[in-house]
Amino acid sequence: MSRVINTDNPGKRRNYQMRSAAELLRRLSQKGEIDSEAKDMLAQLVFCLREIDEGIEESSKAWEKRDYWMKAEEFRQRWMWAGQAADELKDLIFSERWSDLALMMAKLLPKFADIKINKYMRTESLWQNAYARLAEEKPR
Repeated sequence: MSRVINTDNPGKRRNYQMRSAAELLRRLSQKGEIDSEAKDMLAQLVFCLREIDEGIEESSKAWEKRDYWMKAEEFRQRWMWAGQAADELKDLIFSERWSDLALMMAKLLPKFADIKINKYMRTESLWQNAYARLAEEKPR
């Protein structure tokens, strides 16, 4: 019997989400106003950051299984920003503090600086209705 290899690993998913987030940030920086599409893009950015954060824990557990405790902890520390940024961005969206958006984007852009975008690979279908999905989480 041959070995089963899982090609959908956390690193691959993290790279996909990092690329998606980088493209969203680039597109958002070109927008002049906060319209419904920009809100959808921001909400999708929250979802991307959350998925990155979830993948970090999954990768860390894999390191811990091999008794690489220090490496797992360093990895968590290096990527801690993703979950925090997702929470901050969600709060910014829910409170509609659009004046703080430029500062938030300035904090995020360095995290994606090593991703070169020559051509957009993500289509509008990625972020369509993302704001409505995020709004379902809003406390009443």
